[in-house]
Amino acid sequence: MKNVPNLFGSKVFNDTVMREKLPRDVYKALKKTMSHGAHLELDIANVVASAMKDWAVEQGATHFTHWFHPMTGFTAEKHESFIEPDGNGGAIMAFSGKALVRGEPDASSFPSGGLRATFEARGYTVWDVTSYAFIKDDTLCIPTAFCSYSGEALDKKTPLLRSMEALDKQALRVLRLFGNTTATRVMSKVGAEQEYFLIDKEAFLKRPDLVFTGRTLFGARPPKSQELDDHYYGCIKPKVSAFMKELDEELWKLGVFAKTKHNEVSPAQHEFAPIYATAHVATDQNQLTMEMMKFVADRHGLACLLHEKPFAGVNGSGKHNNWSLSTDTDVNLLEPGRTPHENAQFLLFLVAVIKAVDDYQELLRASAASAGNDHRLGANEAPPAIVSMFLGDELTEILESLEKGVDYHGKEKQAMEIGVTVLPHFPRDTTDRNRTSPFAFTGNKFEFRMPGSTFSIAGPNTVLNTIIADVLEKFADTLEASSNFTSGLASLIKDTFKAHKRIVFNGNNYSDEWVVEAQKRGLSNLKTTVDALPESVSEKNLNLFTRHNVFTESEILSRYEIYLEAYCKTVHIEALTMVDMVKGEIIPACVGYQNDLAQLLKCKKECGGYSTALEDQLLLKASDLSSRLFEKLTALEGSIIEHKGDGDFLSHAAFFRDKTLSAMNELRLIVDELEALVAKKHWRLPKYADMLYSVI
Repeated sequence: MKNVPNLFGSKVFNDTVMREKLPRDVYKALKKTMSHGAHLELDIANVVASAMKDWAVEQGATHFTHWFHPMTGFTAEKHESFIEPDGNGGAIMAFSGKALVRGEPDASSFPSGGLRATFEARGYTVWDVTSYAFIKDDTLCIPTAFCSYSGEALDKKTPLLRSMEALDKQALRVLRLFGNTTATRVMSKVGAEQEYFLIDKEAFLKRPDLVFTGRTLFGARPPKSQELDDHYYGCIKPKVSAFMKELDEELWKLGVFAKTKHNEVSPAQHEFAPIYATAHVATDQNQLTMEMMKFVADRHGLACLLHEKPFAGVNGSGKHNNWSLSTDTDVNLLEPGRTPHENAQFLLFLVAVIKAVDDYQELLRASAASAGNDHRLGANEAPPAIVSMFLGDELTEILESLEKGVDYHGKEKQAMEIGVTVLPHFPRDTTDRNRTSPFAFTGNKFEFRMPGSTFSIAGPNTVLNTIIADVLEKFADTLEASSNFTSGLASLIKDTFKAHKRIVFNGNNYSDEWVVEAQKRGLSNLKTTVDALPESVSEKNLNLFTRHNVFTESEILSRYEIYLEAYCKTVHIEALTMVDMVKGEIIPACVGYQNDLAQLLKCKKECGGYSTALEDQLLLKASDLSSRLFEKLTALEGSIIEHKGDGDFLSHAAFFRDKTLSAMNELRLIVDELEALVAKKHWRLPKYADMLYSVI
């Protein structure tokens, strides 16, 4: 049996290791930088670098890398060995403070949205002192921010760190008004639930669509998928269990608090969830988790699929972003306490979130926009594209009482009546949960369910931090100017809820009635990425980010261009893959099947006396579908050719959504019908049943 406490963090240069390896004065200086943002002198960095190198070499590391989050949505690393000449023809292992603090990767080939020209190649990686270094694949990985030569953020982490500073500043202003003088920092805490699929690696490699795009572009429904709900929370199969055990161990070594694992609703679908960490550390750890999932799966003969909708007709995968606010004295500002109606500080932070989500609903929707997520949002396992909030009955009733100026007497928790005497008695929660809500309060945190499974959580959390910092700034301004804090606070909570309660909806977000109701309330329904992304560059949102120093205007506009370009490229790659598969796999399968039927018909007719009704009908149907297949293939190829024109990225994206995706969907219908008709010996592509039930 493994000693998990000893295993945990064994590959991380964490606080325990720093205490052991660093001189006391150096340790204190480094901790001051980590806690308060104090400048780290080069002589201190040199000592830290030497100790970090010695520890890494003891762990078997030979190289180091600045590990960062470019705008690709993945992570990047350039490895450098510790080896240096000793002047006598030999080698030593060395690592300087300068190399620790700053790197200089080539910035020209990463997406920059016009911030950098191709010939302007210089970029800098800068050590993020607040995120621990770790060892992966015998390489010391140093978490860093990534910026251009002229200082623009070229990564996802820098804006996240800026948003955390903005939130910290405004939240502390509010806490001081409540007389809190002990807290010195307020941090956003995040726990990202990660959904994913596991299928057999051989089946994966036989599907070009999965290899190139991450999702199946063709595939008829299998006889059985998730109708019986028998996979959900079911017994974990041995091969999957072995994968999960190794994944836990690898993540524990890297200091990730891997906590929860279970089967999800769809066959072959699973979920992983960690314990909370500060938003930027949680972002680092989620990127590591996705990377490790793929590595570990490969070692077990599996393929890990992180696309939002790898299989049509069954549940897709999201990344539920659980977000809360906490002080450095371990006080959760979203904890209602035993009597939330008497907890004015909690109620103020609660209505701040309500106002932020209502004021910036379009921006939140845009933060979850991608080509992959468009296939998921609004389906049965995901919230619709309409942003709303679930508070539960108790909190809603408390706020409604405040709005009406009537006393709220609270609800007594009732005991659960299960009807079996021997079972233990426990109090029932005053409010149920709502898994259909895009933004749900779940006890002491909010669960933002819209982000897709491939997402870096840096983007959604940058938005969340910033919009709430914006509201808290307004609240602090109002309360600081109030002549009577108590009455001013009561009015602020009451008026804020009254003005923004339209965003609160505790019902079924999947229902058609809610779509109608949301429209009456004036809520946005941005159904696709092409609809949502322009909201990110509206004047209101440009002002928001620049006012709080989270983005410069050029950084916002560059990201808008990057995300639109990514959408276009994604759909373009999918369309080209479809064409390639139809020509290389589907058409030969159809021709082969029809040839067999034709040969059988010929044989039967030559022999005489045999009925050919079945073969006649099958051949006629196969021939008709093949003709339609060619027609739809031609239409898709035509849309690809037609697209090659001038225009901005938004018009290109709209074309891909309206023309190319439409042509792809029409082609898929024909192919899926052919899959159900053509004999298996000709249809070489693994079918849904082969993949969803491939892990035994």
